Amino acid sequence: MSGHTASGEPATAASHQPGTRVSASGRADRSRVEFFQMMAWRWDITKAKKLTQGRAPQGRIEPCEWAGMLQLVSINHEHAAQTDLSEPLIVATVPNGGMLIIDGWHRLYKALTTEVPELSAIVLTAEEELACRMHGGDKGQGYLK
Repeated sequence: MSGHTASGEPATAASHQPGTRVSASGRADRSRVEFFQMMAWRWDITKAKKLTQGRAPQGRIEPCEWAGMLQLVSINHEHAAQTDLSEPLIVATVPNGGMLIIDGWHRLYKALTTEVPELSAIVLTAEEELACRMHGGDKGQGYLK
């Protein structure tokens, strides 16, 4: 999985901090898109967060069941230590592929290392997943919206 910088931060167009770009003046610019990528699939996490803002979590994730997937994700341990475990993960149902966490890998890591048995999750509808998907699947390779 990519979608994270070498430091383990979620990737943005600027890759300084999740969802933040620093302008030449040194001020934060949150206009950049945060995304998550797994192989040829990419999701717009900024859009997913907007779509799910204020929605009550309807699912639970058991971190121990996802531990094996962490070897595919670059984790920044300092960033993970600062994450808020009360913020729900965002999960997408990938066509013909099952469920995939598209936002929350640092929280999952923190939950595993602090022995938190479960995390809340918001599951995107099929329409929301497609709306957040930047490319991959039926959107094709390299399709950027």
